[in-house]
Amino acid sequence: MIDRRQFVQGSIAAAALAALPHTPAFAQAIEQVKVLYGFPAGSAGDIAARRVADRFAGTAFSKAGGVVETRAGAGGRIALDGLKAGPQDGSVIAHTPFSALSLYPHIYAKLSYDPFKDFVCLGTTSLIHHGLCVGPAVPESVKDVRGFVAWCKANPDKANYGSPAAGSTPHFIGALLGLNTSTDIKHVPYRGSIPGITDVVGGQVPAMICPHGDQIANHKAGKLRILATSGKTRSPFVPDVATFAEQGMPELTVEEWFGYVGPSKMPPALVTAANQAIAAALKDAGVLTALQTVGLIPLAMTTAEMTASMKAEHDRWGPLIKRIGFTAES
Repeated sequence: MIDRRQFVQGSIAAAALAALPHTPAFAQAIEQVKVLYGFPAGSAGDIAARRVADRFAGTAFSKAGGVVETRAGAGGRIALDGLKAGPQDGSVIAHTPFSALSLYPHIYAKLSYDPFKDFVCLGTTSLIHHGLCVGPAVPESVKDVRGFVAWCKANPDKANYGSPAAGSTPHFIGALLGLNTSTDIKHVPYRGSIPGITDVVGGQVPAMICPHGDQIANHKAGKLRILATSGKTRSPFVPDVATFAEQGMPELTVEEWFGYVGPSKMPPALVTAANQAIAAALKDAGVLTALQTVGLIPLAMTTAEMTASMKAEHDRWGPLIKRIGFTAES
């Protein structure tokens, strides 16, 4: 038999619990996630976005596989603008290189989004090593970076290189190469890697700096030559190519990641579910094969690790971009 004191205490506790706002322990899975990607279809980052998003199906994050929507242009900013303006429930996310998050605040005085306030990190998918490649416009005798610099100095009217976008990490690798070797190498911005690689192979532009995964097929086919890669160690995909550091230029060591970001108001439980879905996808043999095919190294970060890395890269590149002197208005 329950005594009067127990009954009263139990009634008070029940009333207090009922007065609390109802907060579910988990967020309901999205029917189907849309992934915005700000560079051309077929590029390395696009492949990573699609293959990982395919594996969202049947997870606590999404009932169906994610669908990638290409919004190429402005160095990836168009896609991130779309994410900021889109629904805040997590049904729309974006896949992006860290340059659009960490570098652009130093470049655009009126950047239309604040990466630290408007977005939440969901998890990384892959690590990129950038490569410096040359095509038929550069003599076969040029075998390494020093040789390319010497050729640029001897041919100032031809000394230029392409990158996926003005203000991208590859753009700044080239700018630092010019500054550190006192060489005037003009920059030619493209809308993604693929159009630039096409021009390198065709001889319209002598060189291109971009994710080396976008260069590998043509490198192996003998249509262009990768002279250096930007990783801390040699790329497992082109182990015959020395890094910039091995060639005496350690300041050009850059390892960039691709990752998913969501809207800042995305439910925390759904953020957790997204991170778990991404990590699970990166253990899938099919996904790993797809990433390796385009020269990407699988990389799974927690949301906290990705956020910390984004901030660290922001702080690292600020002084370098100031030294280069590039702004959106320059």
